[in-house]
Amino acid sequence: MNIQEYFARISYNESHKDADLQTLTFIFQHHIQAIPFENLSMHCGETIELDLQSTYNKIVRKKRGGWCLESNHLLFWALQELGYDICILGGNSYEPAQRAYTAEINHILLKVVIKGNSYIVDAGFGGAYQAWQPLMLISGKDQPQIPGIFRFMEDNGTWYFEKVKRKHYIPEQSVPFTDTPELGNIRKIYTFTLKPRHINDFQELNSYLQVSPDNILQKKSICSLQTTEGLYALVGWTFTEVKYNYMEDVDLLQITTLTDEEVEKTLKDKFNIVLENKLVP
Repeated sequence: MNIQEYFARISYNESHKDADLQTLTFIFQHHIQAIPFENLSMHCGETIELDLQSTYNKIVRKKRGGWCLESNHLLFWALQELGYDICILGGNSYEPAQRAYTAEINHILLKVVIKGNSYIVDAGFGGAYQAWQPLMLISGKDQPQIPGIFRFMEDNGTWYFEKVKRKHYIPEQSVPFTDTPELGNIRKIYTFTLKPRHINDFQELNSYLQVSPDNILQKKSICSLQTTEGLYALVGWTFTEVKYNYMEDVDLLQITTLTDEEVEKTLKDKFNIVLENKLVP
């Protein structure tokens, strides 16, 4: 594994001699705009190995993406190589259908300490809840970014991560706005504690997610990538292009239903992914 090869994969060619916040931010942004959040392996009959060399080969050499366990593990390795003070944390994601956080840890995120300040770095959430910059770990402070306003709330050692919702504008619909709840509404994303974890703590989760029929990753093939203006998302046969803040506090959504042939072409054109095995969306 070679840090220069990773930099080439994410098209990063700036200086990295200082393990500072600016360098971290640049690397993070290149990572999320080059490496899709995707679970396509599960829908191509491939097994996902939670092993750094396998993840590196898949994402860096085969130019694939990965889910949180893979993408954040690779980023952890890269930032550690560059001398950052970094550790892995475990999160419990929010399930809107159940209106509850998962009982078991099912997400991996990273904490980086720079000059005594802690930042949460998470390249593995994908979609519209993907932050674009490291977030300072501070309770109750709004942290506005292009995708929206993020914040952490801390209660008795448990941290809650959330985002303020924005309205959606979908041109094909005669009604100008979808019925997203009123602005100011909060979308809960996940909770976590600051207990350091090791990647091996997630081996069971990695296996479970690939066999458990009731999780969203089994039910849907997902591929999303952050762009300079918003994001691309391919879920099953539905391709969505999002432009953030198309109008004040409104995101533009353009939604297309694809044929099987178009799915393959879209993966190549929009996500730079060419699969070795047949995808069953």
